[in-house]
Amino acid sequence: MNLISRTITGAIMMVLGLILIILPFILKEGGMIVFWIYGIPLFMIGLFILFNKKEDEIEQIKGRKKK
Repeated sequence: MNLISRTITGAIMMVLGLILIILPFILKEGGMIVFWIYGIPLFMIGLFILFNKKEDEIEQIKGRKKK
């Protein structure tokens, strides 16, 4: 993933996760845990995607050992 797609994907996932985390407080209804089950992991995955810079590095191909 390049920088632009990583930023867009991570930001969208973080925003959706935050919406799912905050939504039960606005609705004031039961079933709050269901929103959190999806919201918290979505937010965490978005953070990981946004700050994972190792994905952009290209590893060198190691030569084959001849017998």
